[in-house]
Amino acid sequence: MSGIPQRKADHIRINLEEDVSFGQLTAGFERLRFIHRALPELDLQEVDVSTVFFGKPLNAPLLISSMTGGTEEAARINRNLAEAAQARGIAMGLGSMRAVLEHPELLPTFQVRRYAPDILLFANLGAVQLNYGYTVDHCRRAVELVEADALILHLNPLQEALQPEGDTNFAGLLRKIEAVCRALPVPVVVKEVGWGISEEIARLLAEAGVAAIDVAGAGGTSWSQVEMHRAPDEVHRQVAAAFREWGIPTVEAIRMARRGAPHLPIIASGGIRDGVEVAKALALGASLAGMAGPFLRAAAVSVEAVVETIEILTRQLRIAMFCVGARNLESLRLVPLMEVG
Repeated sequence: MSGIPQRKADHIRINLEEDVSFGQLTAGFERLRFIHRALPELDLQEVDVSTVFFGKPLNAPLLISSMTGGTEEAARINRNLAEAAQARGIAMGLGSMRAVLEHPELLPTFQVRRYAPDILLFANLGAVQLNYGYTVDHCRRAVELVEADALILHLNPLQEALQPEGDTNFAGLLRKIEAVCRALPVPVVVKEVGWGISEEIARLLAEAGVAAIDVAGAGGTSWSQVEMHRAPDEVHRQVAAAFREWGIPTVEAIRMARRGAPHLPIIASGGIRDGVEVAKALALGASLAGMAGPFLRAAAVSVEAVVETIEILTRQLRIAMFCVGARNLESLRLVPLMEVG
């Protein structure tokens, strides 16, 4: 195994076996508190966590964030994730599909529609590849190959800069993202991979025509740590290690994106650990909450483990909403949060 498939395998192994957390930097949710409502005037059974995103009904505002594909192990993980997403009615993103476009024989590791015919499914490509020969046709092809409902273009300048084989020409990329948004027949989402989207970038993306922004803030998986663990020598390791605390914490990234793109749906991801933090992200203005690490660890075990993870998150979210008197997600977004510490 070499090239992209080897990198995919490395990423799975490192995320499952190594410490890839930030050091002192957190996503920021621990500084937010709901005001407990001792008299919610609400029956817990009435709490509704369902929503609609890009026209697709979801049983809960949860997204299995883009992770993997391109290896035999990744195929098993994607199948487990897809079957669980179908069973519980939540959304799912696929890992970067550059591997498929350059190695068509890897397509089965991404094809999950047979296991999840009804879910909201996101195809995924690195936006920077638009500067390395990829076109609107490549983006369209990625969507068609997996029968996706939308396309994620991910931004990862720091990760690319830390990879010995990284693609680091991000010049003029906004104009090309705009061209994809105009030409593709499905919605285009732009997301970071774990260092956050600022207010300025959110505004530029909104002006370019993206349909939603996934802030993917700092505080969850540190991809600089991932690249440190796969560094080929001590120089690369030390360079990567310096960026462990880099990025915009998720809470601040949600707030920035809301200011920069007030009319766009925001997906909150990056260090969200439980259903209470999902509730906090939604109260801040997000429409969906995405998670990767917890789902990856569960998917490495079984479909049932993923289903259980979704069930736990959903119950936590419903109880949090009950205890602030929020009957549905619309009313949750009106609930104030206190900042402490």
